[in-house]
Amino acid sequence: MLRDLRSEYTYGTLSEQEALPNPFRQLERWLAEALEAQLHEPHGMTLSTVGPNGRPSSRVVLLRGLDERGLVFFSNYQSRKGKELEANPWACVNFWWPPLERQVRVEGRVEKVEPELSDTYFASRPYDSQIGSAASPQSQVIASREVLEQRVAELKARYPRTVPRPAHWGGYRLKPDTFEFWQGRPSRLHDRLVYRLQPDGGWKIERLAP
Repeated sequence: MLRDLRSEYTYGTLSEQEALPNPFRQLERWLAEALEAQLHEPHGMTLSTVGPNGRPSSRVVLLRGLDERGLVFFSNYQSRKGKELEANPWACVNFWWPPLERQVRVEGRVEKVEPELSDTYFASRPYDSQIGSAASPQSQVIASREVLEQRVAELKARYPRTVPRPAHWGGYRLKPDTFEFWQGRPSRLHDRLVYRLQPDGGWKIERLAP
């Protein structure tokens, strides 16, 4: 058995009265509070996908856009996540902010963003990040780190200032149909509010047992 390191959650509460009726606005509120608290990587979210064999996989990606259309992140389209999303576009992301004793789960369908948006975002990235994205055959087996470093050197020689966006790299947008906001509470009696998209485009809020 692992050592019991449990602690009481006493930071705050989440009631139906204080929750905003629109889950996008509620997520924006909590993200703003995470930024104000100066948390490390507040935009980090665990993305879970499912492969054709039915096996799930998870990894942390960064939220790079949020509006009523959905949550935007960027990746290599040929990576494991990219191939799994191509086979099964349904996915889930989870934000976890320990100092605030909060997490948010968002579920929905994922689609690629417009090429123009991917171009704009890629062009805004630091040069070395552009090189790294272009050089890495993400999720594929490579013989050694030296192979990767050689590829980086070749690309830097070819593109000394600006790197064009590779065709295999771009953005995704998760279009939510479910949000769950979780606030830790004492005695493990946590507050959990779930928003479910309705046929008329509105959102229904319900409380879940902890």
